This record gives sequence, C-alpha cells and structure tokens, in this order.
Amino acid sequence: AKGWERLKFHYPASDFMLFQERIAKSHGSQCGFCTPGMVMSVYALLRNTTEPSIEQITEALAGNLCRCTGYRPIIDGCKTFCRESFCCSSKENGGCCLDEEDGLPSLPNEEGKVCTALFSAEEFQPLDPTQELIFPPELMRMAECQAAKTLVFCGERTTWISPVNLKELLELKAKYPLAPLVVGNTCVGPDVKFKGVFHPVIISPTRVLDLHVVRHSEKGLLLGAACSLTLVKDVLANAISKLPAEKSKIFHALLQQLKTLAGQQIRNVASFGGNIISRSPTSDINPVLAVGNCLLNVASQKRTRCIPVSDLFADGLGNNTLEPEEILVSVHIPHSSKGEFVSAFRQAQRRENALPIVNAGLRVLFEDGCDTVKDISIFYGGVGSTTLAAKQTCQALIGRPWNEQLLDEACRSLLTEICLPSSAPGGKVEYKRTLIVSFMFKFYLEVLQALKTMYPSRSPDIPENYLSALEPFHSKIPQSIQMYQDVAPGQLAQDPVGRPVMHQAGLKHATGEAIYCDDIRAVDEELFLALVTSSKAHAKIVSIDASEALKMPGVVDVVSVQDVPATNEFYNYAVPDIIFAREKVTCVGQIVCAVVADSEVHAKQAAAKVNIQYEPEGPVILTIEEAIEHNSFFEPLRKLESGDVEEAFKTVDHILEGEILIGGQQHFYMETQSILVVPKGEDKEMDIYASTQHPAFVQDLVASCLGVPSNRIMCHVKRIGGAFGGKLLKTSLLACVTAVAANKTGRPVRCILDRGTDMLLCGGRHPAIGKYKVGFMNNGRILAMDANVYVNGGCTPDDSILVIEIVLLKMDNAYHIPNVRLCACACKTNMPSNTAFRGFGFPQGGLVTEACVTRVAARCGLLPEQVREINMYKEDRLTPYKQKLRPQNLLRCWNECLEKSAYYTRKAAVNEFNKRNYWKKKGIAIIPMKFPVGFCTRVLGQAAALVHLYTDGSVLLTHGGVEMGQGLHTKMIQVASRELKMPMTNIHFCETSTTTVPNACGSVGSMGTDVNGMAVKDACQTLLKRLEPIISQNPKGSWKDWAKEAFEQSINLSATGYFRGYEADFDWERGEGHPFEYFIFGAVCTEVEIDCLTGDHKNATTDIVMDIGCSINPAVDIGQIEGGFIQGLGLYTMEEIKYSPEGLLYTRGPDQYKIPAVCDIPERFSVSLLASSQSTTAIYSSKGLGESGLFLGCSVFFAIWDAVAAARRERGLSGDFGLNCPLTPERVRMACVDQFTEMIPKDEKPTRSWSISL
Repeated sequence: AKGWERLKFHYPASDFMLFQERIAKSHGSQCGFCTPGMVMSVYALLRNTTEPSIEQITEALAGNLCRCTGYRPIIDGCKTFCRESFCCSSKENGGCCLDEEDGLPSLPNEEGKVCTALFSAEEFQPLDPTQELIFPPELMRMAECQAAKTLVFCGERTTWISPVNLKELLELKAKYPLAPLVVGNTCVGPDVKFKGVFHPVIISPTRVLDLHVVRHSEKGLLLGAACSLTLVKDVLANAISKLPAEKSKIFHALLQQLKTLAGQQIRNVASFGGNIISRSPTSDINPVLAVGNCLLNVASQKRTRCIPVSDLFADGLGNNTLEPEEILVSVHIPHSSKGEFVSAFRQAQRRENALPIVNAGLRVLFEDGCDTVKDISIFYGGVGSTTLAAKQTCQALIGRPWNEQLLDEACRSLLTEICLPSSAPGGKVEYKRTLIVSFMFKFYLEVLQALKTMYPSRSPDIPENYLSALEPFHSKIPQSIQMYQDVAPGQLAQDPVGRPVMHQAGLKHATGEAIYCDDIRAVDEELFLALVTSSKAHAKIVSIDASEALKMPGVVDVVSVQDVPATNEFYNYAVPDIIFAREKVTCVGQIVCAVVADSEVHAKQAAAKVNIQYEPEGPVILTIEEAIEHNSFFEPLRKLESGDVEEAFKTVDHILEGEILIGGQQHFYMETQSILVVPKGEDKEMDIYASTQHPAFVQDLVASCLGVPSNRIMCHVKRIGGAFGGKLLKTSLLACVTAVAANKTGRPVRCILDRGTDMLLCGGRHPAIGKYKVGFMNNGRILAMDANVYVNGGCTPDDSILVIEIVLLKMDNAYHIPNVRLCACACKTNMPSNTAFRGFGFPQGGLVTEACVTRVAARCGLLPEQVREINMYKEDRLTPYKQKLRPQNLLRCWNECLEKSAYYTRKAAVNEFNKRNYWKKKGIAIIPMKFPVGFCTRVLGQAAALVHLYTDGSVLLTHGGVEMGQGLHTKMIQVASRELKMPMTNIHFCETSTTTVPNACGSVGSMGTDVNGMAVKDACQTLLKRLEPIISQNPKGSWKDWAKEAFEQSINLSATGYFRGYEADFDWERGEGHPFEYFIFGAVCTEVEIDCLTGDHKNATTDIVMDIGCSINPAVDIGQIEGGFIQGLGLYTMEEIKYSPEGLLYTRGPDQYKIPAVCDIPERFSVSLLASSQSTTAIYSSKGLGESGLFLGCSVFFAIWDAVAAARRERGLSGDFGLNCPLTPERVRMACVDQFTEMIPKDEKPTRSWSISL
C-alpha cells in the first residue's frame, strides 16, 4: 500500500486511493491494523467491477477480519461505490424497514438537534475508472515474447521447481514422487508452518496449461485441477444460467458449497484439484463430487486413467487410489438427469470462512415416474479422518419408496454406520451425530417437495410449518442508522468537540503509512527472539539442553532465568508473576528460555531444537471444578453483602437455584505482542518500542529485571493494533525477556509473536462458573440473591483479584435486589494466567444476573422483559456497595429502546412466526445495562500532559495515554483545539513515551479520555493563561504571531497539565465505599432466528440506546459501541476456547478460533445516543464508554434463549431451563430437543474426552 501511495503525486486519483479516502472518512478504521487488508480486498473488487453490488461487497470482505469496528463503518464506506440504493426497500410500499411506519423506529430530527449521518458522501472524490493505473504493457509484451523455461529456485533447505508443460511435470513427479504439487499453497503451506512438515522439493504446476482446462460437453463439465476455486465458482454459475434445472443439480450443490468455502482471497489462489487430493475431512466439495459420480483424470509417465471420486475415499487400498508418481490432471462433473436430486449441507462455527463441523453430500435417483429409490449416495465430512461414505445405509434404501419410514430407517442406519467415538478428534460428538441425521432429514424434505411438484397426487404433503427447514440462512448487507445530538447552535465552527471527526490517523491506516512496532526499520546488528515454552502443565524441570539449538545456523545465544541480572519474579500477591520458569513449570506455554538469532526463521528453527526434560508433578489442576475440589484459590477471596439474605429467603414465594458456565475469550488483537529493544551502548540505557497499553509498567518491570534505575529505560509507543486489556502485564513480561536478551548480547533484539504463540501463552478473559440461589415473589420481584462466582485465574494472579472484585461490584447490573450475598474466587490452576479483557469481569457477572432474571421469568410464567422492568432501579437508591445511584437515564434508555425497536410490535410478529414454523424459531430480547466507570482508587486515575507551542504557531501535544483504536489521540487533539481555540490541523501528536510523560497510568478501564483529557485541558489552560496578555494586545493576530511575540518576551511556551484522578475508595471489610465516578446506562433489543435442526442462527435486528453524556466525538463513540457489541456477540455466541486434557490450547489461530465476521452483523443495526440530561464530572460531561458496549452483545444470547424456549414449548418441554456461554450452534441444537436428538446414541460410560471445558 505504501508504494501505491507514493504514486498519487504523479498520477490522477485511482479507485485504490479513493477507497483509502472513503474508508478513513467513513470512520472505518480504529486501530488500523486490518485496514490495508480491507483496502486491498475492495480495491481488487473495484478493479473488476466499477459499480459493485452490495452482495459483491459482502463477498469481497468475507475473508477479512476486524476486531475493533464491528464492520459497519467499513461497509458504509464501501456502499458509496454502489449504484443501487442503500435502502432495503423491504416494505410493501418500497420503503425502508427503518422508517417510522408500522410502529418501526423513526428518525427523529426535531429542530435539527438529532443527526443521522456520521459522514457526507458528497465530500468524496468521484470514481473515474479511466484514470486507474494499468499493468505496464511493456512487461506484458516481454512475458508474451519470452520463451517459457523451467524455473528452479533453491533455498537453504527446499528446492522449488516450476515446469512449463505436462510432460515435464510428469517427469518431475516420477523423479520426486513424494514432492507435493503446490498451486495456491493453502494446504501444504499450513502444514509446513503449523505442523513442521518439511518438503525438500516442491513442484509448482501453475504454468501447465493442461491443468487449467475448462471444457463443456454434452455429458458435463471438465475442469483442470489447477483451476482456482474462484474460477470454478464462476464457471458453475455461468453453466447453471444456461442449462435446464434438471441438468445442473450437481452444479448447484457445488456452487452452494463454494460460496462459503474460505474467503474470496483464498478462493482466488486455492486450486480445485488441491482441495480434492488433500482428502481433508473438512473439504466441502468432496462429498458433493463423490455423490455426483464425478471422475478424476489422473496421469503419470506410465499411464493415464479415470478414478471415480467416490473411490478416492473408499479404503485407501488397491488400484483405485493415486500412486505417488501420479497427478490429478482434471475433474469431470456430469450433468444430472431427470429424477435425480443432489443436495449439499454444512454447519460451521461461523457461517462463512470457517471449516465445517460436519458437511454432507446426498444424491438420490428415482425409478422413472415414481418415488422408488433406484440409486442413492450419501457422503459426510467432518466425522472421520477423511470424507466417509454411508454405503450400507444406501444399499438398504434402494428399492424403497421415499416416505417417513425410509427416513426413520435411514437415520438409524446412518448413526450405526457413521460411528463416532466419544473421544473423536474435534469433539462435539453428540452434536455431530445429530447433524448427520438433521442433514438427512433436510434432504428428505427437499426431495419430497420436488416429488410433490412432479407428482402432486402420489407424494405425501409436507406440513406447512416444516417448509422453513428448507430455507438456508443467507448473509445480507446490514442496513444501519446512527443517531446522535448535534452540537449547540452557538458553538464555534472551528470547535471540533461534539462533531464526528475522522480518526486522526485514519488516512495513514488506509494508505499503509501508519507505523506499528514491527514496521520500525531494522536496526544495525538486530537479532530476533523466539520463545521456548513448556509442554507440560505441572512439572519439575530436570534439564535444559540447548546444544543442538546453538549449532543451528545464525544462532547467537540462548537466554534463560540464569541470565536475568535482578528480578525474575514479581510479587503483587502471594504467588508471583514470572519472566522465566525457575526449576518448575506450572502451565503449558510458560516461557522456559528463548533463542536469539540473526533472523526470525533461524530463531524459530533453533527454538524447536531445545530439549527440555521434565519430571511430572501433581496435582494437575486445569478446570474450575478441579480447583474447587483441591481448594486451590488465589488470596484474597472477595465477598459483598447487603440486606439480610437468609431472612428474605424465608418470606419469598419461590426459590430458584442453578448455575451457568461462561467460557473464556481470546483477545485476538490484530497486532500480536511486539517488542523491539535497542541498547544505547552507554549507562545501561535502553530504548524499548512495545505494543503496550502501559509504557510505564514496561519501563518499571524491565528496570527491575535488569537491576537499573527506571531513568535508563525509555519506552515508546506510537500506536498499537488493538489490545482490549491483553497488552498490560503479558507485554511487560515479554519486554523483560527481550531486554534480558538485548542486555546479554549487547545488540538490538526484536520479538514479534506469531498468532499461535501469542494465543498459547497470553491468556484471555477468565472462564467462570456462576452458582446462584434467588428468592422471588409470584409477580417476579426478586428479593434475595445468593451467588458464588468462580473464575479460572490460571497459574499466576495477574489481574484475577481485581477481576473478581469488579464481578461483585457490577453484578447487580440494572437491578435493585434488596438482599444480596455475593462471593467470588479466583481459581489457581495449571493454565496460562488469564488477564484483563474489555469489560473486566462485568461480562461474566452481568450474564449470571441476567440468566437468573430469565429463569425467574420462566418460573413465574412471565415475559423476561416484565421481570427485568419490575426489578430495575427506578428511583434514587444505594447500590449493594452503598454508593448513590440516580437511575433516571437508565429508565430513559429502556423506554427509548422499547420505542425505537418497536419491541411489542416485533414481539407479536415473533410469536406469529413461531406459530407458523416448527424447525425455525425467532427470539427477541431486550436487556438494560448499568455500567459503573472508575478505578476504585484514586491512584490509578492520575494523568499528565505536555503541550509545546512552537514559534511557527504549531502545537506538539503529548500525554500518557496509548492509542489502540479507541480514538484517544483524536479526542485529545479535539480537547486541545477547543481549549486553545486553534484548528485541529495545527496540533500534532507524536508518540506516547516515558521520556515525556513519566509514571503514567495504563490506558484501561474506559478512562483514557477522562483522565488524559483533564490533563490536556489543564496544560492548554496554563499555556493560554500565559499568552492572554499577548493575545489581548493583538486579538486579530495568528498563532504564529502570538508565539513569536511570546518567545520575544521570554514567555515559556511549554506547559504541563496534571489530573490527580477522581476521588474513589472502597473498603472490602465493610463492603461499602465510593468505587466509581459515574454510571453509563444503556439498553439493547435484539431479534434472532435459529435453525432448530442445526443450531445455526441469524442476527436479524439490533437496536441500541446508550447514555454516554455529551459525546466529544460521536463517530468514535458510536464506533466503540458497535465494535464492543460485535466483540460481545463473539463472547456470548461464538468464540469457543478448547484445551486438551493435558492443558494444551487447541484453538491457536483463526482456523480453529472464530471471531465475528461481516456475515455476523445484524441485518438491521441501529445505535442511538441518548440526549444528555445529566452533567457528570467527566471531561465536557463525555462518559468513557470503551468497555460498556461489549455487554450489550448478551442480547443476542438471550434472544437465542428466547427462540430455544419457543422451540421447547412447542415440543412439550419445560420453559425453565439453563443455557451456557458461548451459545454455539452445538449448544443451541442440543437444547432444541426433538426426535432426532433423542435418536442419537448416548455413550454408556464416560470416556476420555478430546477436550476439556475450563
């Protein structure tokens, strides 16, 4: 992107540069780390389609991930290229679903006070495709004229060969039979990178034309093995448009699978043949090819032959499998025939760009003119080591009529034939068994519907309420609206506060000019560091043998605990946080030592050669239940009590007991942990460039580790690519490791963790179990709550004690429960220590309370919203920790959310839908939120700022906060601009550094703008006060004039600002205090639709109303709300962490761990900022909201709960039930109990599981 950006000075603006502008000005960039990828995806689309459709935009972005924005603003920027209207036009009159009619939300605009646009598309430069840069014609002519020749490249260990024709390719394969053929490298590449597979020779057949053939014939379609999946997808779509429906059924099924197979970027390079030959158990196309009687044309030097795809998965024996020297040349896909039906199904953790949990291809051929099965084929993926055929079942169904008896026998036979042991790799065994029969049932209905059309009098009717089972969920581009208060009419035009100002670095993000830690240019004699981590959860270190590693090329040294000059263990509690393991390890992934080498590749290769011998120790405690059993907790435990719980339990009508399990969550920031340490060469000084939220903490720990004063360690942070709480202690410890290596070698050392290592050792959100007992009256009024919350803290304390404190203090959420007794414990386990994460305990504690409320409603026979409303804070009261609460804005948010979402109208529509549909159900939930903001102690809320005015009138602003995507620097420039009455363009922020602002607190707890804003305001006011005499003498002068005159008068043009922090205290012995400065209020309504047969769900609508005071920057604040909501959606419904029974993390990358993508955004997404009515002590009364939005994602959880309850009621099951988090497709499906879940075999004896739940 940087190279292209330089060209803009010599060429007219291209669509590439235009989208850079649009994504930035539409506020589609927060941390900015993912933005160049978004730009390139859309640029590729625009190069091929100058006016793309909304569907094409969705497809282009499907392969990209963003952890900050929630995708909505990115899509809004993309929409500006579309010709069609952004309106959904879904209403009968062609109007938008967001219009006021029919009780749906209106767009208020009284007296111009409410705005509904965050940017103006009219400001964008128009797209002119004729000005686009072209591929240099000279290079094209050179390529055409140049004689093709074999290309050979030799690396240190691998030789790469690219032949020019089929003959040469077959010769190479005969010479190197074990050499893999690589086209897109989407199969071999991951094996090499993640599994350590080594290939001395790799053959690239991309230039062999025989492998790129596309040929139509009377019998079908011939596709070359090297054709990209994108090309195959386009060829199939084109063929379907021209062929009669009865001939294209196999094509239809293949196309359906290709649409969700990986993302556009992968499909562009991945080959059709590679997907087949890999025999991957999760291949989406192999089951379809197998049932479709497709043929593989294979060749070697000795022979050519045809193999049915189905035989490729037979038994791996005999002449039907490929020989090592054979290659796949092409694939023949036949036309379907009359009376033949083909379908494909898949279910994944995420609808798009995710490997399937189970997939299937099914085909049936009927005898002429009847519903008797002539031939049938069924293949499944995801249930074995490769694609599996249900041969016995198919054989038994031939000659049978297509009726319910056939369905029942087929399902039972399939469950017997496709046998999954309880310890099968991948887990989810009962769910997979259910999917096997659910897919068969869907296929049965599809075929039955087609037969009914063909033979109306012969085929049985399908119940009308079953028809929705045939309708798959499709991702739609979201329709969204954002509403906020306009600035006061009298506000100066140049005053930016309250306006939706673009992110200060937005354009740099989009152009690729923004510098992150690993973008810093290589330093002379720089070394790279690779970690060596423990493979045991609890063991004594017997020996560390690094001799083989030290012999590897490029290796300089190995560092361990013996090389730490001073402190290796940091004691904040009784158990220390540790840099290097000393004598023993207490979790898989603990840092034992590190290798430094002249390149990242050499360092990693050598790290793999370090041999560590262990002696197992016990007990190995991994889960919360095991910690409770062994009484393994970090001290202190915390309790909070208010009222008389025992007495209240004696007076209530009902008592309900239960528990809820809440899974953890990985931070999955886009920029992994990154550190560069540069020794200065004298006085033991070091410059540290780190991706951290807390530079002063890095400085402090590194100084302690090396045994030097803090004034010798300078920590610098320009920006970081996301953090969410994950770049505090863990980054500081990694900085210590890197600094120890730099100190020992005397050379700069760079440590950039790959995604897998980052996820392995950095922990995440604390998994939790909430055990509760609530007493309530018949009307749903809750009078007493007794709850115990246990969180899995891991092997060291980190922030676990602070997390359990916040769990208790915020657990009441929006409800006044007069009698509470709350306890929380941080479990000490042999897992990587969990740490701070956005929300910091509230997402767990709040979910426990909301689950209680939902179950109380079910027990009372009331609607959940009724119980929520009756228990909500309605008048000024004291919280359980005796702090005064004014809940008026909580009620305003609740009522406005009810109104804007048209809740009762939609609730009635949901009920009507559920009456008419058995296999699809809708659910709706509205959730209130009270989010306290503060640090519980003043010391953590200090902040300082430094403002320099130069004689040219420009200002350099510095403060102690870190920009991680939350728009902090942008807001600080807005504050300085208002205070100095100076244009924002005149103010520059350089970096956060311990050399300019010492002892700064971390950028955490939603308080970055609050505290740093106060400090910036103080500094600006100090400076302005000095300049007042000069300005008053020359009021029409410029800042340059005033600065020069002040300099001439020897007036100090540098000012510091300081903020002591808010008054805060809390006494845990007495259980009372004033821990928080103010409260954020909000309410959210979400509607979903679930597929009861698969557990899949669709997020239909979300309406959010938030009270954030007076927003400094509505674009930034709304972006934070939306991004938090989508991250919460991931926590509560999707992001599932899996560990082995030995404590090894399975989910170590985007293949295994799924965060929300574009396909997961609600189809209608509305965010409204409540008009301010309560002033707060926050800067300009703008509340800090970075964390609060995440909890709103639980509305999806409870909307799904509502849909599941509807399904269970229809099946005659109890409406009082519990669900655990995350509410994945597996959990949704298994909660919707029906004849198919009852049919699956249950394991008689508990056996060793593939994974454990923490």
